[in-house]
Amino acid sequence: MGQFGMVKDFFLGISRSRISLIGSMIVTVTTPFLLAYMLADTIWHIKNPYFGAAVYLALGPIFLGGLTMIFVGAFFFRGERDVHLFTLQYLRRYFTEPDMFGRLRRNVFLIVLLTSVNFAVFSMFLYRAYHYMESTQFCGQFCHTVMAPEHTAYENSPHSRVSCVECHIGSGADWFVKSKISGARARQLIAVATATYPTPIQTPVHGLRPARDTCEECHRPELFHGDKLKVTRRFLPDEKNSTVHDILLMKIGSAGDRTQSSHGIHWHVAPENKITYRATEHNRMVIPEVTLTKADGTTTVFRTSDADELLAETGTDGDMREMDCIDCHNRPSHIYLQPDDAIDRMLAEGDIPQKLPYIKQQALEFITADYETSEAARQTITDGLSLWYREKYPELIADNPKLLARAIEGVVKAYSDNVFPEMKVTWGTYVNHINHGPDFDIGCFRCHDDMHESPEGKTISADCNTCHTLLAIEEKNPQILKTLQGEAL
Repeated sequence: MGQFGMVKDFFLGISRSRISLIGSMIVTVTTPFLLAYMLADTIWHIKNPYFGAAVYLALGPIFLGGLTMIFVGAFFFRGERDVHLFTLQYLRRYFTEPDMFGRLRRNVFLIVLLTSVNFAVFSMFLYRAYHYMESTQFCGQFCHTVMAPEHTAYENSPHSRVSCVECHIGSGADWFVKSKISGARARQLIAVATATYPTPIQTPVHGLRPARDTCEECHRPELFHGDKLKVTRRFLPDEKNSTVHDILLMKIGSAGDRTQSSHGIHWHVAPENKITYRATEHNRMVIPEVTLTKADGTTTVFRTSDADELLAETGTDGDMREMDCIDCHNRPSHIYLQPDDAIDRMLAEGDIPQKLPYIKQQALEFITADYETSEAARQTITDGLSLWYREKYPELIADNPKLLARAIEGVVKAYSDNVFPEMKVTWGTYVNHINHGPDFDIGCFRCHDDMHESPEGKTISADCNTCHTLLAIEEKNPQILKTLQGEAL
């Protein structure tokens, strides 16, 4: 037997197994590419989600499959020479005969070297694959059409620098496993592959981790003391797109802790005020029953007059849920604006020039129309605004064509950031409970409507001053703003 007899026998055995031989070829071909791609991703942090998918969801599993085939084939050899490689008698010779033992050490070194290389590649692959599957690019862009609305809204949100998994999964291995198993279920994969997923995608209100396990990793409602002044610029749909202001004093309050008692808006999540409720729908829009449990154990139940009828229709009397952050802040990272708010934001940020006459009025008219596709919307908005302004203000547009071009770009962005016809996501599809208004969002009024009444005759108040004080509403030059800016001093 030669100097490397054991290794020779091993590789000879592999060569005689078709499974192992194919596995060896796969590993040999994929290893340099896999290492090169992972090294490039480590150095340059490539953001393209499809590059990551090709490496970590395709090439990596192929490499691992090749390794598996090598060992499966090796342990299922055919023939006497192949089988004796793994017998105790064969191995005993290498430990009992001095000459053979010296050869064994050299053989073991080669085997350990090859195993170490494979282990290093395997470990690096698992590490990089884990981080790829935790990345925002994987969550938001891999399923391009399906996740386009949520990813776009996320990019425009205050939490756009917080990765998806920080809120949707949080810390701990158990929720990581749950999320990946949920996302990899055959039904969901088949739905995406065959384009049979629901449109619009339902908000997973029942599948999210408890908010206090995620939100309160950064936010501490018990330390939100005092009031907060909120000044909002709005624009009227007149010729000058006149600026007006909404000024509110928000009673943020506190959930307790370092204050004598909980108060204000965050009273709802104070430890001494346990609030539970029953909802009749998946989206928790209709809440016929609310229960308040105080620290001393006393309870007060507030119900609407038709609570029994509404709860009976659900067939389960409604699921009892304890109120937490997400019941009001239900869209902290996926915020869809209403038409008026979307155009106001573009005007306030300068993406739509305010000096273009009637742009607020015309923008609202075009973005609230129905379109079959996003491309059709873009084309119609562009052509429609161009035609209207060239007819009504030809001299203004001729002297400053860039003004109209910038306005059109801003209007299209206001639409495309909030409406996705291909996914049947339009204005008001996803409501935001932190707001309330006459058109789409009822938010606070799900409970604060003066219609939820206790047996003692108490109601959940709908008084505006419960949560905020209105200092100015759509005023052009409110005195309070001048005072705050020092102009009246």
